[in-house]
Amino acid sequence: MRILGLDVGTKTVGVALSDPLRMTAQPVETIRYQTVSQAWKRLAEIIKSQTVRQIVVGLPLNMNGSEGPQSEKVRKFMDDFLKWAKNINVTITFWDERLSTVGAERVLLEADLSRAKRAKVIDKMAAVFILQGYLDSLS
Repeated sequence: MRILGLDVGTKTVGVALSDPLRMTAQPVETIRYQTVSQAWKRLAEIIKSQTVRQIVVGLPLNMNGSEGPQSEKVRKFMDDFLKWAKNINVTITFWDERLSTVGAERVLLEADLSRAKRAKVIDKMAAVFILQGYLDSLS
């Protein structure tokens, strides 16, 4: 069973996937959407094609650990997705995503990627950081 990692934003969803042994996270894609149903449709395709049973979703907490408006939006996005995708049976786990984008940005800067290339991959790399943090906590 593979685990999907998500970095949910207002216009994009970064997607990462664990290996079959659930030890490492790899970037999959960045879903760019204008309507949430576009994002949900693509997520459903990935979940079905990869036989995903669990999704780890980055939760943007405030630095003091409290939830703010962005956390509420992410929770609503996932709640609405589960209502929309009635035939998909997955467990949702929310994971503290504080500094995941900062970490991803640092790695991409060290890789000497241009700003344009970083912008294309930052969301899926943030999803990798989120999922890898979760996977590391399992061992």
